[in-house]
Amino acid sequence: MMVAHDPERVQRARFWSQQARDPGVAYEHTQVGYNYRMSNVLAGIGRGQLEVLDQRVARRREVAFAYRDAFADLGGLTLMPQCEYGLHTNWLSAFQVDAAALGVDRDGLIRALEAENIESRPVWKPMHLQPLFEGVECVGGDVAADLFFHGICLPSSSNLSDEDQRRVIATVRRAARRER
Repeated sequence: MMVAHDPERVQRARFWSQQARDPGVAYEHTQVGYNYRMSNVLAGIGRGQLEVLDQRVARRREVAFAYRDAFADLGGLTLMPQCEYGLHTNWLSAFQVDAAALGVDRDGLIRALEAENIESRPVWKPMHLQPLFEGVECVGGDVAADLFFHGICLPSSSNLSDEDQRRVIATVRRAARRER
């Protein structure tokens, strides 16, 4: 609990306690924050969720693979590759967008989904592109930046209904057709 006379200080502390995430569609940070929102009750709920983790992962894989299959004929929208040595959890249904092949870029796709009240996001923004780390040396090339600039996360909840997923698929297909 925090008590303060200055509401600005309380607001700043809340901001920092929620990872200091700046407003916007991508997760972007200009300040260092932390994530300390785990109460004893939430910890207990988390332990209970571990008991159904295998079912949740299986459902998320189903969702990701259903998207992959539904978009196979479009070209330009590719599920992030699976590792050769194991199977990805597909906790996020992350796709790479090839705007030339799909007919719409990642941001246009996000806007089309948003117009239908469907949440989507760019894949995670790499640390070296965060304003907080501007000017820091990037090691390893442009892979992370390329994934961010061309990557999109589609709705992937383990409780996503088939009907809602069909709605996402239809919206993506319309956006691709409209832009061609």
